[in-house]
Amino acid sequence: MEWQEKKVMVLGAGRSGQAAVKKLQRLGADVFLSDQKNREELAGIEELGLDAEHLVLGRMPEWSEIQPELVVLSPGVPPGISFVRETLAAGRPVWSEVELAMQDCAATCVGITGTNGKTTTTTLTGKLAQRTGRPSLVAGNIGLALCGRVENMGKDGIVVAELSSFQLEFIGKLRVNIAIILNITPDHLDRHGSLENYIAAKARILENQTPEDLAILNWDDPLVRALGSRSKGKVIYFSPSSFLEKGLGLQGDQIVYAERGEVIPILARQELQIRGSHNLENVMAASAAAHELGLSWIEIAQGLREFQGVEHRQENVGTYDGILFINDSKGTNTDAAEKAILAFAEPLVLLAGGKNKGLDFHDFMKVVSRRVKSLILLGQAADEMEDAAKDAGVARILRASSFAEGVELAIAEAVPGDVVLLSPACTSWDMFKSYEERGELFKQLVRRHYEDLPSLNC
Repeated sequence: MEWQEKKVMVLGAGRSGQAAVKKLQRLGADVFLSDQKNREELAGIEELGLDAEHLVLGRMPEWSEIQPELVVLSPGVPPGISFVRETLAAGRPVWSEVELAMQDCAATCVGITGTNGKTTTTTLTGKLAQRTGRPSLVAGNIGLALCGRVENMGKDGIVVAELSSFQLEFIGKLRVNIAIILNITPDHLDRHGSLENYIAAKARILENQTPEDLAILNWDDPLVRALGSRSKGKVIYFSPSSFLEKGLGLQGDQIVYAERGEVIPILARQELQIRGSHNLENVMAASAAAHELGLSWIEIAQGLREFQGVEHRQENVGTYDGILFINDSKGTNTDAAEKAILAFAEPLVLLAGGKNKGLDFHDFMKVVSRRVKSLILLGQAADEMEDAAKDAGVARILRASSFAEGVELAIAEAVPGDVVLLSPACTSWDMFKSYEERGELFKQLVRRHYEDLPSLNC
């Protein structure tokens, strides 16, 4: 990859943007960086050593100012801006940071996408990959940029990358040796414009596969199942609800692998530490990837038994005063929040709301009306959610003017034996910088409320 002295514009100065700048600098490119935020709002930007000419902050640059040979687009930057459109019109490439990172990486790439479950599956796959004894790392949409981390990995290395639709939208030659598509439900329609465009972005994970590669797809999701024909490599399906004659599925309560009439039991679902039927998707997909990487089913089963889940995804905050508190701040859409609700048989107090991203709440509220005893709403989407909740017949709806007030209302509504669940079905961007910040505050507020009581984690 030759970018010596060529002009490259990086749009977005967050973690992935800054990582892209550093890689391009190592390649000798003439790097420009732009962000709508001002210098004082951007942590770490001084370390890049860019002069005023190469930093365009607080505004969007004019394309004619720079006329770059390449644009690297950070995930949070909308692709419809004029700078991107003019770059494409000039016949010059627009890449995501993951494309830049993997251009010169020889390692095996395991790429994981889907609407929900990406982070859990990526983390679990990474844990299993470590058991192979090969050098491995986990990065991507999970919060760690790939640039600067993968360049020195050899052919024996394994890169496990969580890939969002925003990142996949602007790949070029990225080859994903083992591709996982977990599920597809409407999400990010405010950016992609339609479900069809969203599916097309997700499907790009299969675009550059070869006959030696593998696609791991969810049989139970018709949108995902239909993508099997797009892979040029092998395809294996998994079903979290039924037995498959070829692939991973359920036989009674056993997770099994079947092929050529042979059925291999892996483990019973009760042996998993992560709750909910949706987590079977994550477990089966990660298991299929690990087997392709060389692990035996016995080794995989041991790894599955030890896996405790990920932070902010149905995270057990603790049991206080007989009430179980669950942090599912990463539940940023209705499908994810619905799955979190259905993972619990106990009476639920649900804390929901935030910034909507073009989703309709009516079907979600039908689930809430059946499974939730008290609904606490907050954030920009509260009015919209309340209207949908009333239409669905949700019996008890409370409004909070702040996140802290919402947590206190939820605690007041709960009695011993209940679960207080933060699963917002919305992004955090109206009140927080990230879902992580929201989840951390939830944990702090709960523990502060019960600071004189011990936590009885279960």
